[in-house]
Amino acid sequence: MNRESPPARAVAARPAPRNAHSGSRGEKPRLVLPAHAPGMRIGLFGGTFDPAHAAHRAACLLAMKRIGLDRVWWLVTPGNPLKDTRGLAPLSTRTRAARALANHPRIDVTDLEAQLGTRYTYQTVSYLVRACPGVHFVWIMGADNLRAFHRWQRWRGIAGLVPIAVVDRLGPSLYAAGSAAGQALGAFRIPEAAARSLPGRKPPVWIYLHGLKSPLSSTALRAARSLRQR
Repeated sequence: MNRESPPARAVAARPAPRNAHSGSRGEKPRLVLPAHAPGMRIGLFGGTFDPAHAAHRAACLLAMKRIGLDRVWWLVTPGNPLKDTRGLAPLSTRTRAARALANHPRIDVTDLEAQLGTRYTYQTVSYLVRACPGVHFVWIMGADNLRAFHRWQRWRGIAGLVPIAVVDRLGPSLYAAGSAAGQALGAFRIPEAAARSLPGRKPPVWIYLHGLKSPLSSTALRAARSLRQR
């Protein structure tokens, strides 16, 4: 953690967006976000985590080390708007399993998006930037997600809100930087040697982190799970 940063603690955040569920008396609920404090460098790693696997953890630990992150928040989403969510395990089950797999004092696993009622990453990141002034957030994603990033709602807006760290993956890394989003954001890519400076830079800015070559994927693990259940 930065020496200038005050001790991190869980903080009651601002009221949730309008589309979040309200309390029983109609008041806007208060959310308790994972530990954070002004000056901290926090990675945001979102997904359905169906299931969470070792490559998720390895990617975050790599980003944590190379970028100098104080913490990483795993945002377990209720569902991916770009994927078929039929057969998706319950959110509570996925969150519990992700927390057991992460098993790290600086990785926080949260179902924040369900609490907020947000459906898209842009909505979630916008809320966090507003609710946590002074925190330096970094969006972390695998190279496979960069290939499809241009299909995300308001993807340019996401890139304009927070720096982005793209983590190498076996296979997708060969084409990710040449994807539609990779080319559109090409002018904002910084060299890997400048990784430590990423959280403090003004977005849009992104970096490609090499070194992780795990073949694991949630899609393949779900397919294997489905075959076992037949």
